[in-house]
Amino acid sequence: MSNLEIGIVSFPALLVLIFLRVPIGLAMFSVGFAGLWMVNGSTMIALAKLKTETFTTFSNYSLSIVPMFLLMGHFATLGGMSQALFKAAEGWLGHRKGGVAMAAVGACAGFGAICGSSLATAATMGRVALPELRQYGYAGGFSTATLAAGGTLGILIPPSIVLVIYAILAEQNIAKLFLAAFVPGLLAALGYVITISIYVRINPKSAGTRPPMPYAERLRALIDVWPVLLVFLAVVGGIYLGVFTPTEGAAVGAFGTGLIAWLNGGLTRFTLLESFGVTARTTAMIFFIVLGAGFYNGFLALTQVPQALSEFVVSQGFSPWTVLSLILVFYLVFGFLMDSLSMILLTIPIFYPVISVLDFGMTPEHVAIWFGILVLIVVEVGLITPPVGMNLFIINAMDPKTPIMETYRAVMYFVASDITRVVILVLFPSITLFLIS
Repeated sequence: MSNLEIGIVSFPALLVLIFLRVPIGLAMFSVGFAGLWMVNGSTMIALAKLKTETFTTFSNYSLSIVPMFLLMGHFATLGGMSQALFKAAEGWLGHRKGGVAMAAVGACAGFGAICGSSLATAATMGRVALPELRQYGYAGGFSTATLAAGGTLGILIPPSIVLVIYAILAEQNIAKLFLAAFVPGLLAALGYVITISIYVRINPKSAGTRPPMPYAERLRALIDVWPVLLVFLAVVGGIYLGVFTPTEGAAVGAFGTGLIAWLNGGLTRFTLLESFGVTARTTAMIFFIVLGAGFYNGFLALTQVPQALSEFVVSQGFSPWTVLSLILVFYLVFGFLMDSLSMILLTIPIFYPVISVLDFGMTPEHVAIWFGILVLIVVEVGLITPPVGMNLFIINAMDPKTPIMETYRAVMYFVASDITRVVILVLFPSITLFLIS
């Protein structure tokens, strides 16, 4: 076989390993190593690549953002910020039809501003909001679907770990990507609120009511969320204003949330060590996936697969919008099977060169940023799309009494909202780009 044929065959081989439940990082590493061996006819080059790839990958200064944002999310939970956000949102929205579910979405959006992980946001807000939703008579499937969808806001609203990885892969400015993600993230939250409003009117028995909270209590609850606002302004505002780099901003955020957690009594010697341990384990998992993807993508570059794919697409004369639509559909389908970070690491080195040579009537930088936000949204839809939605499983594990099929039926309303938003952002790129124009 030619090198190009070996590169093409490697992709179905990788999918077979994934279907056999081999960890995605190990699967990409194994296929990349075997591919280099086949292309070069010797293990020596593959072993040499292992040394150089490991060094070049983990010497990337930007990757230090990942553990800082993960630690910031843990400290925010210890500091009671998730509870404060939910109570404030519930105070202003809870008395409305479907209001407690809307409050959960609002709290997820707020927590997403200080936590760069969808799974962490879903798990944290699930612990906070599920008891309240049960207390006020919300249907189990509706409750779990709402929290699973709300969890995706943890990665859409900056800061976002996946956006950091995309920025590194596509060689784009992290701060500009964060700024571009802000409006689509707010649109996502608004879309979910509208979805809840529609759902409770179609299924009036799915949501109970709670008495209005006195205005004095609402104001007190609103004041209690000042730490979240302070951390968000310090981190994101500091990055946008050029006070510090994204990496420095992540460190400032981790220190600020840790200080608030300590002042609130949530950060002790034991919880500090536990947070360090959880952050280290999660970071190690992410970094191994990054290493495996780097090894596999290095092999693909050697076989010229991305270049051949770009040349093929251009030679066929397909409309740029047709190519973009097919790529987004591909992400939507593969979201059933893979997590967002793995999909980004595996596919961006293949698809980004294709998109970068197409003419969308924008500058290359704007195309890269716009495409990154679209991909981020579509892969996150996979987290709530049956049958393999990671957020769905996390929330249902917290509420085992609710059959998973009930969650599947309810979450399709939120999936419809997400797809509608993707169509709007594809048709009107200025919604994503106007803040950085």
